[in-house]
Amino acid sequence: MQKTPSKLKSRNLRNPGFRKREKFSVLGFMQRFMQRFRFTSNTQDQIPNPRFRLFLVWGILMTAGLGLAINLYQLQIVQGSRLAQRARNQQMVKIRPFVPRRLVVDRNDNVLAVDRPVYTLYAHPKLFSQSEQQMAERLAPILDRTPAELVKIFQSRNSGITLASTLPEVNAGRVRSLRLNGLELIQQYSRYYPQKNVVADVVGYVNMDRRGQAGIEYSQEKLLERSVQTVQLSRAGDGKLLPNHAPEGFLNFDDLRLQLTIDSRLQRVARNVLQEQIKKFQAKRGAVIVMDASDGSLLALTSYPTYDPNEYSKADIALFRNWTVADLYEPGSTFKPLNVAIALENGAIKADDVFNDPGSVQIGKHTIRNAGLNSYGRINIAKILQTSSNIGMVRIIQRMKPLVYYNWLERLGLGQTVETDLPFEVRGQLKGQREFLGSPIEAATTSFGQGFSVTPLQLVQMHGALANGGKLVTPHVVQGLVDTKGQMHYAPNLPTPRQIFSAATAQTVVEMMETVVSEGTGKPAEIPGYRIGGKTGTSQKASPNGGYIPGARITSFVSILPVESPRYVVFAVADEPKGANAYGSTVAAPIVKAVMEALIPIEGIPPSQEIQSDSQAKQ
Repeated sequence: MQKTPSKLKSRNLRNPGFRKREKFSVLGFMQRFMQRFRFTSNTQDQIPNPRFRLFLVWGILMTAGLGLAINLYQLQIVQGSRLAQRARNQQMVKIRPFVPRRLVVDRNDNVLAVDRPVYTLYAHPKLFSQSEQQMAERLAPILDRTPAELVKIFQSRNSGITLASTLPEVNAGRVRSLRLNGLELIQQYSRYYPQKNVVADVVGYVNMDRRGQAGIEYSQEKLLERSVQTVQLSRAGDGKLLPNHAPEGFLNFDDLRLQLTIDSRLQRVARNVLQEQIKKFQAKRGAVIVMDASDGSLLALTSYPTYDPNEYSKADIALFRNWTVADLYEPGSTFKPLNVAIALENGAIKADDVFNDPGSVQIGKHTIRNAGLNSYGRINIAKILQTSSNIGMVRIIQRMKPLVYYNWLERLGLGQTVETDLPFEVRGQLKGQREFLGSPIEAATTSFGQGFSVTPLQLVQMHGALANGGKLVTPHVVQGLVDTKGQMHYAPNLPTPRQIFSAATAQTVVEMMETVVSEGTGKPAEIPGYRIGGKTGTSQKASPNGGYIPGARITSFVSILPVESPRYVVFAVADEPKGANAYGSTVAAPIVKAVMEALIPIEGIPPSQEIQSDSQAKQ
């Protein structure tokens, strides 16, 4: 039977297959589902079944709720921590704020090293609103360049040209005030050394990565670097950092500074005098050291030639090693007072002993002579030091057993380090016991300061034992961490001083050294009104290949003052000075005198009491 159009239309309306497809939704699905099961299929009259529909809907809802609960359990419990971490990673960013290195100051709080803001200046010629010539003319005075140079630079590229990499803040302000389009200033921090080359040998420098490469910038980096914690900050949708998760005070840092024992005033005097004398005698290099023997504080330590740490890239890399702690030399006659102290302390000699000096002495196959082939006949110990008699020193040491003498040399520290806080220190050289005892020439040459090696700083340390009552102290430049109010928060733990000589022995030797200045080779270091002990040294320069370099010498002078109450050691050394008149007395002694003349008012050293009494008696 053919279906009528009306019946076909009615059936099509009830048939979902013929209906227009609707967008899927839970509500639409339920409506269609209920419509599909609205009547029972086994009755012709299609009577509704409400209970069936109720249970069906309840089952669907319970199933959906159970699925939702399982999904929530998975998200909140099983995957909760992982998803939370992913969210935090997306919303948070870890940063380590930049914190400047601590200041370095001298003992009077004069700044020696500081972090300062500098700027990199970029030019983008394509954005210039003025001509390249006009831009160059306005920038040239600030950048210390000619307009022609800047125009040529502008024409090299159309963007991203570096005009200056370390532009000072003042100059950056001048650039900003021009209000020129096409210029970009990027701020950064750079280490600056206001004293320039005056304290370079002590302070050193940092490289572009802000890592210390020399001096205390290298050896004390842990004290100079402030501790900075890495923090997490939340980030907004546009990438901006929000402070709501920042710990309180995370950008605050302490005001501690690293204070040194160096006195910049004395350091500057020492450097200028040293430079003048080194140039005068055309020496290879030279150094000056001033130490307070009461505790080992170094008040001055300078060498020449040196470098400007602000422009370290232009310097010879060999200058970055402070040769007063990194190079060895044979001290020569400046070691003689120490040998006298050893012999006195051991009881091998007495202060008033007299020796015969014929001018030469035979030791095995070797002949030892005095400088200048002089012979002094019968001389006492003070005269031996005054004339720097090699023969007299050999006679003194011959009174000691070689093994006892060798043990004293080791006790004094030969062949060891001084454990200073300056970097790159090397160990002194002393021949092994078997070699030393195997030939009498070893003790003989050691008696007048040859055949072994020390650093200049180690010689100063040893003379410090004569200046402080016999104790071997540790030379150092770091005083500690202090705040802006001068309160000390950290001080280095220095080794306990070792008693080497008795106070009586030390004072006896210092008084003998006084005669060297008043009557002997150290007279150029004499200062009216002050009792000063000293000893000159002019030694052959050892060759790296063994033996000595012909014609090469090292001249030096060491002084101790004041004699009546010894405390300060002043030392100067010049490496390979030129000229027939180049000796410790002519090259080094005048340097020491000039430094002592600056030290006396700085430290407030009064004139000697004996001299004061004599002048008052005459009045």
